Order: sequence, then structure tokens, then C-alpha cells
Amino acid sequence: MKSGFGVFMKLRRVLLPETLNLFSLPRRVVFETRIFCSTTTCSTNCQAEVASVKEEGEGHSKGSREVLRSWGCSEGDISKMFVRRPSLRNADLAQLQSKLNLLSGLGISASELVKIINCRPRFLSCRINRCFDERLQFLMTLFESNEVLVKAIVRNPSLLTYDFQNRIKPTIALYKEMGLSKKDLTAMLLLRPTLIPRTSFDDEKLEYIRKTGLSHNSKMYKYIVTLIGVSRLETIRRKVANLEKFGFTEGEVFGLLGRSPLVLTLSVDKVQRNMTFILGTMKLEAEVILEHPNLLYSNLEAVLKPRFLLMEKMKEMGLELQIKGPDILRALRMKEKRFLKAFVDCHPKDVAVELMEFYISAKGIKRLAVTSKKNFHQGFPF
Repeated sequence: MKSGFGVFMKLRRVLLPETLNLFSLPRRVVFETRIFCSTTTCSTNCQAEVASVKEEGEGHSKGSREVLRSWGCSEGDISKMFVRRPSLRNADLAQLQSKLNLLSGLGISASELVKIINCRPRFLSCRINRCFDERLQFLMTLFESNEVLVKAIVRNPSLLTYDFQNRIKPTIALYKEMGLSKKDLTAMLLLRPTLIPRTSFDDEKLEYIRKTGLSHNSKMYKYIVTLIGVSRLETIRRKVANLEKFGFTEGEVFGLLGRSPLVLTLSVDKVQRNMTFILGTMKLEAEVILEHPNLLYSNLEAVLKPRFLLMEKMKEMGLELQIKGPDILRALRMKEKRFLKAFVDCHPKDVAVELMEFYISAKGIKRLAVTSKKNFHQGFPF
């Protein structure tokens, strides 16, 4: 049997010219050969590493899935949470189990956990166990019921993640100083989940509250205080100025806010469109709004315009039943079913059919370019 060296020398003479030898080859050739060999080795190693990482990730995902399943989540619940928060698949199992145990102690169910993750995807990645016992005791004292506390947490999971010492306690203390009771605070925290992070007061805001003329005992006081507390000053100024454009004095505007605080949540655009229709088309006096603020809340395209056009149609047809005077405001305030029963279905069948077709047609008229209008939210997140 020939030695390996002898075979190599024969191959050398066949494959390479006699004038060349392995060591006289250009550096580029040797370099490319080395690169080729090392690349092959690297590729093989990378594939092995990728496979290893993939197996590890799948194992971790199975671990997270098992922890959530043992806690009471269904496959559907787990899938929804993984879609909303993919990194939950790779969560630290010990920390995940610890956090789920805390939530179990509160009485939060699997379906409620799905709502929490949908609302706050990073919830289980936060350190909810920080100051947990002290935070829980404080919140239980505030809400006075575990059932109400769970409802509040589901509405705003950040109650378990806000800075307890520098955010939650000072904000609650501030509202108590302003005259809100525990019952009022509970209702407002459920109604406005962003109450704690967005609250701020200064002299100008306090002056606005004073101008409404509401006392601490008024039912509307908690609404106006919290609404002004979470609003930006420039937003309040712009909305007050918008109402003043229609002839209201500053005193009348704040009086209106005192009687109906939710007017402050309406956009400038909505108030302008409703007021323009009420004054320009319906020919009502601006003072009507002071007594009937519901006209500002009504949907212009779905309620105000079609019902007013139906009233005009009934006049043209000379029907015996007309909507006049105080009946106009009453008709605009009615629920849809009651309105149709009172002013359409009461007519003979052929007349009722004609009125109904006209009414449906009027409701189908869309505002110009409304389909291409981009949603633009400013001020309130709700």
C-alpha cells in the first residue's frame, strides 16, 4: 500500500504545472481556499446554533403556555395573549408564576387577564410585585371592596404599575383636599382610567372650577373637578372661546359647564357643526342650548338633521300631526324607537311608509368627505 505522501506528490504533478508548487501559488488563491473552508465550517456551526436556539425558544414557549394553562387560561386565552404580547412566550417562568400568584390573590380570572394584556401588553413584563402589599392595602382602603378593586384594575391595569409613592398617593390626596369623597373618587377612577397620570392643577384651573359656581355637595362637582384636572389648559381655553363665538358670555359658558360638565369632552368641531345647524337651519336661539345641552351631544347626521328634515316633510304634506314648539326639543331628545312610534307609525299605513322611506333616506346622507376624514384625537383619550 502506497503512502499518502506519495499519492499526494503524484496528484501534484498531474494537477499543477512543474514550474509551480503549492507554496508559490498566488496569495489570493490560498486565501480564497481558506475562506471557503472556514465559511463552510461557520455555516455548519450557525445552523447548529439556530437549531439549538429554536429548540430552546419552543421549549420556553411550551413552558409559558403550561404555566398559563395551569393558572386557568384556555388555549384561546393563551393564543390571544401571545398575539398581543409575543415576548410572553419567552418570559421567565419563575417570575411569571410569581406574578400570576399575586393576581390570583386579588381574584382576577383568566378572562380578565386577557382583557388586561389586551389593554396593557407589557403588564406581565412590569414589576407589579414592587410595593405590592402596601399598594394593595391602600387601594383596598380606597375602593372598600375587592370586587370594585378588581373592576378598577381591569379598567386600568396601570394601577398596579404606577409609581406608588410619587404618583398614586399624592394624586388621591390632592382630590381629597379638593372635597371629593372616597365614593366620588371610586366612581371617577372607574369612569376615567387616566385620572392618576394626567391630573394637574394650577391657579388658572382652580379659577375655572370656581367660575362654575358648584359647591362640594353638588352632584356635578366631581365631574367638573376631574375633567378640568385631566385637561390641558390650552384645550379648556379653546373650547370656552369656541362657545363664546356663538354669543355666550364667559359666565354663561361656565354656567353651562356646571350644569353639564361633559360638554367639556366634546370636540371643537362637533360643537361648531351642531351649533351652526341649530342656529342656521333650525332657526333656534342660542340660549336654547343653556337649557337643553343635549342638543350639543346629539349626532348631527343620525339624529338632528334627519329628524328636522322629517318635521319639514310633514309640514309639506299638510299632515294633521305636526312637530312644533316644545315638541321639537322633545322629539330630538327621544330614543329612536319611541320617536318613530310617536311621529311616524301613528299615521295611516301609506303615509307612514312614505315618511319612513324619507327618514331612512335622510339618515343616509353623509357629510362631504366624511369617509376620507382621518381620525384626529386631541385632549381626551376616551
